[in-house]
Amino acid sequence: MSDNDEKERTRPNILVTGTPGVGKTATASLIAEAIGFKHINVGELIQQHKCYDGRDETLDTNILDEDKLLDLMESMLQECAEENVGIVADYHSCELFPERWFDLILVLRAKTDVLFDRLSVRGYNEKKRSENLEAEIMQVVLDEARESYDLEIVHEVPSNTVEEMDSNVERCKAWVEQWTSNNS
Repeated sequence: MSDNDEKERTRPNILVTGTPGVGKTATASLIAEAIGFKHINVGELIQQHKCYDGRDETLDTNILDEDKLLDLMESMLQECAEENVGIVADYHSCELFPERWFDLILVLRAKTDVLFDRLSVRGYNEKKRSENLEAEIMQVVLDEARESYDLEIVHEVPSNTVEEMDSNVERCKAWVEQWTSNNS
């Protein structure tokens, strides 16, 4: 996507990000369904296309091949732009994506007791659970988003309950309507 492609897009692109367990994939899929956008679960994309360079056994996770992922996503975003389709992507990190790709960064936050329970249900080991809880407490993803993108497009929202998730979906619907009106 060249810088000119941003002007050509008729639909915005949204990134839903946050610490693992805050509800990114559930929220992103609901937003995409509500507004008719394509949902890209970046974690699944990484697995499906083997965008990794080995494994970190201590953290029980794959080591990301950023170049391979970004090349893959670049073509997907370009295809969506050509088809006048917006995307809602979700991933636990945002700093690796070019700023020009996204018009809204939604950073989901969860209370530590809620997050602890969600990560425990997923079967995270103690080290991985502790690292993720610490990242949420220290607002690592929020700070990363604020450092990587224009502050006016970064929005921190709670994601502890179904009601908050529904509110986030409605908020995005309203935002997309406004973006579309402003950019048509």
